[in-house]
Amino acid sequence: MNPLDEELLGLLSRMPFLDRLEAAAVSGWSSGAVYESVSRMEDAGLISSVPHAAVLTAATRRFCLAAPGVQRLANREGVEVEELLRTRPVSAWWRRLLLERLDALAVIYRLTSAIAGIAWPVGFRLYRAMPMDAGLILPGGRTIAVMRQGHTSDRTGFSKRLWRLREVARPDGILLLAPDETRLRHSRRMLAANPAPSFLAVEAEAALSGVDDPVWRLSSVNASVSLRDALGLMGAEGPLPVEQPLSRIQLPGDLNSEVLGPDAPNFMLPALLKPMEKRSLDVVSDWPWISVDDLSGLLGLSRTRTNHLTSSLEAFGLVTRVPAGGRRLTVTDRGLTVLARRDRTSVGWAKKRWSSAPRDADDWRSVSGRRSRQLLRNMEHTEAVHGFMAVLSRQARSLGWEISQLDPPRRASRYFRHFGSLRSIQPDAFGILRRGGVVRPFFLEWERRAVRPGTMADRLAPYIRYYSTLRPLDDHGELPVVLVVFQDELAVIHFLRVVVEEMRRKDVVLPLMVSHGSLLRRVGPLGRMWLQSGNGDTMSMLPEG
Repeated sequence: MNPLDEELLGLLSRMPFLDRLEAAAVSGWSSGAVYESVSRMEDAGLISSVPHAAVLTAATRRFCLAAPGVQRLANREGVEVEELLRTRPVSAWWRRLLLERLDALAVIYRLTSAIAGIAWPVGFRLYRAMPMDAGLILPGGRTIAVMRQGHTSDRTGFSKRLWRLREVARPDGILLLAPDETRLRHSRRMLAANPAPSFLAVEAEAALSGVDDPVWRLSSVNASVSLRDALGLMGAEGPLPVEQPLSRIQLPGDLNSEVLGPDAPNFMLPALLKPMEKRSLDVVSDWPWISVDDLSGLLGLSRTRTNHLTSSLEAFGLVTRVPAGGRRLTVTDRGLTVLARRDRTSVGWAKKRWSSAPRDADDWRSVSGRRSRQLLRNMEHTEAVHGFMAVLSRQARSLGWEISQLDPPRRASRYFRHFGSLRSIQPDAFGILRRGGVVRPFFLEWERRAVRPGTMADRLAPYIRYYSTLRPLDDHGELPVVLVVFQDELAVIHFLRVVVEEMRRKDVVLPLMVSHGSLLRRVGPLGRMWLQSGNGDTMSMLPEG
């Protein structure tokens, strides 16, 4: 057998679903030699492949060992096939697990390939249940724990993973991939006490940047470094944990025999869905019961293109349309399962909160997901928030602003300490707009019930507490503006008077802007529709200049 073929069989037994360029980077062989070897082994039936594309990674083919390849490798290494199935991620169970996590795995492999260009050779270890997703072993014995926080991961669940990391491993360094800036800052605070040097990056920046781009933030100081510099700041020779051998062993089946299309098993869907279908699924998951018009605004696509994407997701059974105040979209239990598996979160947790089954959505009481049911019960409010964010997205793009983050209520909340007590704010949405070096974070409160002075003061109290601390700056790097929208103009006048009184009484300056529905419909969220005082002068929420 060709020496390169033998080496690639061993590499794919440790790193299943590498693509050919990643295999070349990690193995040290030329890309041409790897392409020839992969083609030769695929023709011989030793390896199988699946197509794959995601929002952050280009379309490619990813390869894994077929059953004959596992047997050939066992013979070459002089071990029993059962031993190989127990100790390496090549069994049928491992294949299913990794296919479910394929989008996350692709980004981790992209990072590993970049590291291999700096420090070669790189050892690699996958984990199925440890807090980290993977472990790297660099020349000289240095070890790195790689962690990824998924888009649907909740704050509490991921905090527990970070806490467990200190109990199971003492690596020389930690590389953490966060889905957005806000959650990166939260994880950074959690890792500040970890003895190992920790470096965090927004996943999109890490996946698309070079090794010398300063996109990695240190947990201990407020500084950014490149991947090359991060590796240089790590210590030497810390241990990586070893998981117990797998008890469920079975040779992998033929990937080519898997049913494709709408009837494919759940674990094959990450390989079958297109990048925009995956993005659409994430957005519908973020904003349950959304209309096609509002979804097209959030995606920045035409209604025709959005309908095409959602029809495809419906065919796969990931999204359904329900007659809730018109035909609205929500993620099915199958869709929740796919997202939870991808992001290493609990499927039961996701269904308990966000399930739309049974699908008789004319009556909100029949929906089993607790939070999904709450949104449906308050459909008028839910629709208003969706509409605001959709119009803001369209308007921002037309004005040349980048929408770097839009968070639904579940991720817009902030928790903080105030005089020793745990407090929170629970806005209806959070977003960040960027243009050049200008950043504009904001909270949204769509208000319907605060029509009396006492109720208005109660609504303001959590924000007064939050902005009396340093947490707004710690959480966002900039002070977010609080946008409050009422249905009618009279409520705005009364609310502004209460705001002035409460800020004077508490001696806290609250960056707050208020408006009402008729102004919103006329000029849009980024127009001159916001009031900061009762003199009637309107202004834009965007910075001047």
